[in-house]
Amino acid sequence: MEHRDRSTGWQYAKLSGHKNEDLVKMLLDDDKEYARFFLERIGLDRDSIIRTSVGGLREKNVPSVAGQRKTKSKTDLKIYLASGNCVNISVKKSTSGQVYYVRPGIFFDTFERQFGRAIPRSVQRAIGLFWAAADDAIDIIDSYADRSNEGDYDLQVRHNSLNATTLLAYSEELYYGMLNWFSDNAYEIAKLCFSMGAVRDSEEWSDFIWYKNLVGERDLDDIFLIEDICVASANNAKDCTFYGVDNGGTTIQLPFGFVEWHHGQLQFHHKYKRILKLFE
Repeated sequence: MEHRDRSTGWQYAKLSGHKNEDLVKMLLDDDKEYARFFLERIGLDRDSIIRTSVGGLREKNVPSVAGQRKTKSKTDLKIYLASGNCVNISVKKSTSGQVYYVRPGIFFDTFERQFGRAIPRSVQRAIGLFWAAADDAIDIIDSYADRSNEGDYDLQVRHNSLNATTLLAYSEELYYGMLNWFSDNAYEIAKLCFSMGAVRDSEEWSDFIWYKNLVGERDLDDIFLIEDICVASANNAKDCTFYGVDNGGTTIQLPFGFVEWHHGQLQFHHKYKRILKLFE
């Protein structure tokens, strides 16, 4: 197997992802029997497909909830139906990967605008400390971090962010408050990650996730209504939301995946097997 560094890997994933979307579009366009089968699977067997479209490499940004800013749509494939309706699909060719990547300040603003509900200041403070958005993070690491594990200590200093162990030593209120907030808002977080993002117009929000791989990497073909994932995430949040253990705790595990530090931003990941488990 060809080895790729992280940068090359991201580039390959993006290009192969667009190729996969094109192949999925061609399948629905060219195979009428498969198209009918697909509509049956999503409960639209009385309708028919008029046309499909994908953004691909020419994908255009759409209006954001934040004023003049533009943002990426969560929709990879649009299916236009004879009824006049349009079904928006998020196509995943891999069983895991990034699904939402956002700076803490933009995350706060987006969440509050999309759901009309304020994030408590203490939770914003904890997220800021965990995701490199607090000016005093290094001072707190210096005072509260466990220096017996040199690797974990150095990682926090390099990232300018507290791990879970240091956050707990610094403030139990912030440690448990942030974890409880992610658990209490599991529905909304799943909705942001899979359907909405910062997209303003609901007609651009994704309705379904289709795990479908046509580029030969793995055999995948499962469709999930995103609303069902959101509801199942909320119903399982208390048992499925916890701090990871590696490096002193640098992730928050979620019902549908996890969120971690990456270049000072919240990087949310989806996990196909965890989503499957939500419906067992």
